[in-house]
Amino acid sequence: MSNNNVITFSDVLDAKEKISPYVHECPVVTSSTLDKMVGRKVFFKAESFQKTGSFKARGALNAVLSLVAKSPEVHGVVTHSSGNHGQALAWASNMVGLDCTVVVTKNTPKSKCEAIKAYGADLVFCEPTYADRIKICNKISEERSIPYISTSDDYDIMAGQGTIAVEFLNQVPDLDAVIVPVSVGGMAAGIATAAKAIKPAIKGERLWPNPPRFLDSIADGIRVQQLGELTWPIILELVEKEVFSVKDADIVKAMKFVFERMKLVIEPTSAAGVAAVMSERMASMDPGLKNVGVILCWGNVDINHLPWY
Repeated sequence: MSNNNVITFSDVLDAKEKISPYVHECPVVTSSTLDKMVGRKVFFKAESFQKTGSFKARGALNAVLSLVAKSPEVHGVVTHSSGNHGQALAWASNMVGLDCTVVVTKNTPKSKCEAIKAYGADLVFCEPTYADRIKICNKISEERSIPYISTSDDYDIMAGQGTIAVEFLNQVPDLDAVIVPVSVGGMAAGIATAAKAIKPAIKGERLWPNPPRFLDSIADGIRVQQLGELTWPIILELVEKEVFSVKDADIVKAMKFVFERMKLVIEPTSAAGVAAVMSERMASMDPGLKNVGVILCWGNVDINHLPWY
């Protein structure tokens, strides 16, 4: 990692070299029906097919491999998560022989909790607030003398997530814009860093503004409506200022479309990007943005509790 408290394109390429033997190069899928609906060509990067069911595996593995290289004596890690980062870190830790503890709120979907345990991690439950997640996580880190690995606000995590853009632009070189769901912002920061280095004219669009609170939303992967201290300067500099906001009803509509017409299983958080493409705001965007990329970032949906039931 660079010494300037930022991530560079070189960091992303280094991450790609480290993690490529262990993660999938996920496919790009399209829908002619959606293209006709929105009047643009839309390309979906299906990170829902990634190890552990989400893009989070990229950043988690890069962070763990970097940690072990810098601190060979480390024996474990801890994090807090809405579920997907927890699964990814548990998987990555198991790959290199580290203990892993994941703090989740009591209302985290059972399917995600079971997956975290199946990857070999210890699970600790807390009250359903972001503050309690942090409090319990910090306590465990101190008591067990193990480092905390952030879901997003970590340069190694960002570099790992940036590998999505390297692959995506290799698969679809003519992309004019990429829509990225944003919570703390690790994926957005990593993708923006890589995409702007490869194609400076490309635009990135955010989905959420930034008050520091949990969103009351079915999209649990982006409920934390607060960019990180490390991700914020990167996103501020590299990402377009246009923000798409979508409602739960829009997310459900988009999720149903992907299930029914594209035959893909995605979480509500992934559907937020699809909803943005289908929105009136997207229709009013620069018509020169002909080729639009969307990250289908998560696929760990609780099939026993689909949001339209």
